[in-house]
This record gives sequence, structure tokens and C-alpha cells, in this order.
Amino acid sequence: MDAENLRFLLEVARTGRLRDAAARLEVDETTVSRRISRLEQELGVRMFDRTPQGWRVTDSARLILPHAEAVESSVARALEAVVSRPGELSGTARLLAPDGFGANVLVPGLRPLLDAHPGLSLEVITATSHDLITARDFDVAVTLEKPSPRAAAVRHLADYELRAYASRDYLARHGTPGSIDELRRDHDLIWYVEALLDVAPLRILDELLPRGHARLQTNNITGQHSATRAGLGIGILPTYIGGADPELVGVLPEALSISRTYWLVVPRDLTELLRVRIITEAIDALVAEHPHLSVRTR
Repeated sequence: MDAENLRFLLEVARTGRLRDAAARLEVDETTVSRRISRLEQELGVRMFDRTPQGWRVTDSARLILPHAEAVESSVARALEAVVSRPGELSGTARLLAPDGFGANVLVPGLRPLLDAHPGLSLEVITATSHDLITARDFDVAVTLEKPSPRAAAVRHLADYELRAYASRDYLARHGTPGSIDELRRDHDLIWYVEALLDVAPLRILDELLPRGHARLQTNNITGQHSATRAGLGIGILPTYIGGADPELVGVLPEALSISRTYWLVVPRDLTELLRVRIITEAIDALVAEHPHLSVRTR
């Protein structure tokens, strides 16, 4: 079997589309299709079901994928040993994070890491979605859900608080709610589009505000923050966003607060890579220094 075909298997499995896999591999779609067909012929099994929605991995492919990932990791370690000088990183690493943490904590804190390693490039993918983690297309991830430790090394990263915030303009026009009941009954709420929210720890509107309804819903925290600043309603935001914004005022801070956890996730076959170890150390450092994040004593 041509081991090079495993690279094509991995990219099609991760992207679900020939076009996207071809772009990642920097080849044309015909080459990807030919490589997959060759692998299927060599193994005598079908790797993908071709559907209008994309290429879906078969049960046979699921058995092979962990071995293909192990080969990929071995090659990455070999290249790292040959190309990098001792203590110096090179190449590209992909980081995944929820949109709030990624845009407001991770990205602003990357400068020391990049300054220390001029040869390192980073791809930062920010989205509050479960699918990105299950695709296993990352070097280091920060998640809201604690994934199964079967295929990944998982540990606690930090805890954070969600609280209610509003602009001064909104409160001047609508008044400041004096209770949870008043907030739910008399005020406009800003939250996620529940139908698009596939991260269980954030399906909390009913917990925070029983029978509450968000009049304005967006699919990301950036939209919620912008809407809150614009005076469109009262937003439920992480304190590292709402509490750090001088344009916003906390609402019912004693009555409305909920704690959530970020987890640090690394695929098990990548844990020994130098770049992964240094990146996770950098994330630990920026989290430990952040005033709105709480790190547990290990």
C-alpha cells in the first residue's frame, strides 16, 4: 500500500469534500479522486460514500483513520526533528477555540509565542461548534465540552463566568431590572440561535432565565457583544468580554451568574511534538495571567 494515499484519505475525511481536500493538499480534485480510488482498490473496501452533501467515511475508513493519523504524526515528528533547531519551532500548527475565547483571549495573547519562534505559523479557527473537534483536524484545541479521553489528552484549562450586561443607553431607555422576573418579563435578551447551538454547556438560557426568550439571537459571541454595545438588549456574556468593556454595565451580578469550563485538548499521537508542548505552555501562561479566568491548582 502506498502510504502517501493515507494523506489523501485523512484530508477527505476531515473536509468531507474533494474540492476542499484538494485545496488543502495543493493538488487538483482529479488527483484526490484518483488517490482515493487507488487506496480503495489496494484494500478492497470502500472508504467513502459519495453523497450530494459530501463524502462520508464508511465503517472501513473509520477503522483505518487512527492508523493513518499515527503515520501522519510520525512523519510530523521526523520533520520536526530534522528541520527545527533545538528549542526552535517551525512549520504550521492549527489551533481551535470557541469564538469568544479565541477572539478575546487566545489571539491577543499569541504575540510572545510568535516573537519567540519566527519560523512558526499558526492557523487559528474560532467557532462554537462540536463538529470541529470531532473532525480531529487540529494540533491543540480549547473546548467547552470535555471530549472523550480515548483519542485525546484532555485536561482542565480554566473556568469563567457568564453574566448579564447592557449599555448605558439601553438602561436609560428601558430602566435597570431589579429581579430575574423583571429581566425576563420586561427586557429584550440577546443570546445564541438555539437551533444552531450544538455545544451543550451553552444551552443554558432556561437555566439562567426560566421561560426566558432571546428577542435577538446570533450565531456567535461577537454578534452578541456588538448587539449589547449597540443597546439592542441585555446580553449574557463572559466576564472577560462584558466585564472588560467600559461601555457596558453589569446587570443583576449577584442574581445572574453561571460558571463554565474550558478544556485543553491535544490528540494523543501529537502530545510529544515539541511545537504542541510549547504551544500548550504558552496557552497556560496567558490563561494564568488573565484577570477574568480562574485556573485550578493542579
